[in-house]
Amino acid sequence: MKAKGLKEKYLSFFKKRGHKRLPNVSLIPENDPTALFISAGMHPLVPYLLGESHPLGKRLVSNQRCLRTTDIENVGDSHHLTFFEMLGNWSLGDYWKEEAISWSWEFLTKELGLPKEKFHVSCFKGDKDAPKDEESAKIWKKLGVPLNQIHFFGKKENWWAPIGQTGPCGPDTEMFIDMGGKCREGKKDCDPSCSCGRFFEVWNDVFMEYNQVAPGKYKPLKQRNVDTGMGVERMISAIQGVDDIFQINAFKPIIEEIEKASNKKYEGENKKPMRVIADHLRAAIFLIADGVVPSKEDRGYVLRRLIREVIRQSNSLGVKEVFSVSLARVIIDNYREEYPNLIGNKNKFLRELKNEEQSLILADIRYAESKARREVEEYAKRIGLNLKKKQNLEEIEKELLVPYKGEDAGLFIKENPSISTASGIAGTIVFDQKTTHGRPAEDTNEILNKHLNIKQDVSAEAQAILNKLHKDVSRKSAVKKFKGGLADHSEAVTKLHTVTHLLHQALRDVLGKHVQQAGSNITAERLRFDFVHPEKLTEEQKKKVEGIINEKIKADLPVKMEMMSLEEAKKKGAQALFGEKYGEKVKVYSIGDYSCEVCGGPHVKSTGEIGGVKIVKEKAVGTGRRRLYAQLA
Repeated sequence: MKAKGLKEKYLSFFKKRGHKRLPNVSLIPENDPTALFISAGMHPLVPYLLGESHPLGKRLVSNQRCLRTTDIENVGDSHHLTFFEMLGNWSLGDYWKEEAISWSWEFLTKELGLPKEKFHVSCFKGDKDAPKDEESAKIWKKLGVPLNQIHFFGKKENWWAPIGQTGPCGPDTEMFIDMGGKCREGKKDCDPSCSCGRFFEVWNDVFMEYNQVAPGKYKPLKQRNVDTGMGVERMISAIQGVDDIFQINAFKPIIEEIEKASNKKYEGENKKPMRVIADHLRAAIFLIADGVVPSKEDRGYVLRRLIREVIRQSNSLGVKEVFSVSLARVIIDNYREEYPNLIGNKNKFLRELKNEEQSLILADIRYAESKARREVEEYAKRIGLNLKKKQNLEEIEKELLVPYKGEDAGLFIKENPSISTASGIAGTIVFDQKTTHGRPAEDTNEILNKHLNIKQDVSAEAQAILNKLHKDVSRKSAVKKFKGGLADHSEAVTKLHTVTHLLHQALRDVLGKHVQQAGSNITAERLRFDFVHPEKLTEEQKKKVEGIINEKIKADLPVKMEMMSLEEAKKKGAQALFGEKYGEKVKVYSIGDYSCEVCGGPHVKSTGEIGGVKIVKEKAVGTGRRRLYAQLA
């Protein structure tokens, strides 16, 4: 079975059971600053999991493209991906565990014909926050899963946490196929909690009955929801009986093109770079198709990192000429039927790939290396190490042991006594370069070895610790950056989201009907609003826009929601900013007779609740595009 056949079978199965299909939306979250990308099919559904009514009803199903960077360091093994497709079905306060688990089992064993005896399942073992999920275990037992193939694990394995600091969450039950053999990591007792790859996770049923109101604090949701997810690529791998996801139909032509360009076979040490190239370039193409361009920050930085890692891994295979463009064409051909927008954007992302690749290849390598060396030296100096004067590891260790001059280096080494001081100091430098500049560990090690007389690569143990630290830093940074974001539906965010409607209309009134929203980012502290306009706003224009908004707030206009077709919404005069993303029915929010927009976010009941608004800043963010910041007054 190919991916297309699996998706059609899945969607049809749940449509027959009363589910309405959701559109496959962009990888870029709409009006949600809590994450850079859509990382799961449930991501756009947060408001409805919290209790809002969905235009399509209480039973939903979808095939959604997703991108996750949390496991990017693991890409290169047999089963991790950054970009993937996810099938999912949802119950928004409708059916519960009995139906969800029974339908999962029926689809896997009857529709797909997978052998029942190979399945293992896991359930939540319970803790101080929630009880043991005996109900799910009883259902699995009733369906015929043997007791020794039903496992109980903690929050790490069997709890779906919210996307941000707050939001819907709950225990889950997961389904695994035993691919056979012994533990790949040599453990005697291998079970689905092991990451060796023997147990292949194919489906996850999440029972969202809690709302995390703060880290570690939970309250019951207004409604109990079911949120399921099945990775398309992983399921195809299970169906085809291969434990290497890069050997399924979707990846084979990509791998073959890499083999052709490198004149090497997909075997041994060549597997990892080939897997990284195939995964990262596929992810890059879908990102560019959804409007992301390479840059130094946020989504653009992720894209640039993906492309440059493709180039680096290509070089490791001995491919010196530009070949990502030819490889991209293979990927486009592979997905053109299901994603016709790839064809329409073909020239755009081929140009971006070529520009990024050539800029890296044609850059002054000596300058780049010199700059990297200066950055490494600067950090080493900050933690108390003068690299230019050190000729050997013994001198470095002697200076660092008593006392620890650098807090970062000292803490790293003190907390990891099994790691040598030299490896520890090299590790802290690698860690800084990776988190600050996005420089791969291999490149920093080369600088340390070649130019700075530290002939010590970071040990595998140190690197594992550093990878964990890097993920923790990235996660904390994202939480800090998007604290109080839209997905938590806090009072301040709800007010500011409603303000975007007033702001949009006020800008059109003052500047002209050419003004169109081009994106927004809302936290509890401020509103950021991007819009199409060719020139800087004058102080008079900003004051006029602010005055109109506060006038409408003072008038305490009612905020009314209606559900209708997109065509009806357009006839009503509603602004439909993301029309191509909507399904059969849409929510239209009217603010008195002043503003009318298609929207799915949270809103106040009347404008008087907002209190007041102050515009604090306005600037250019590209040709013909402006960015405005506002706060609650």
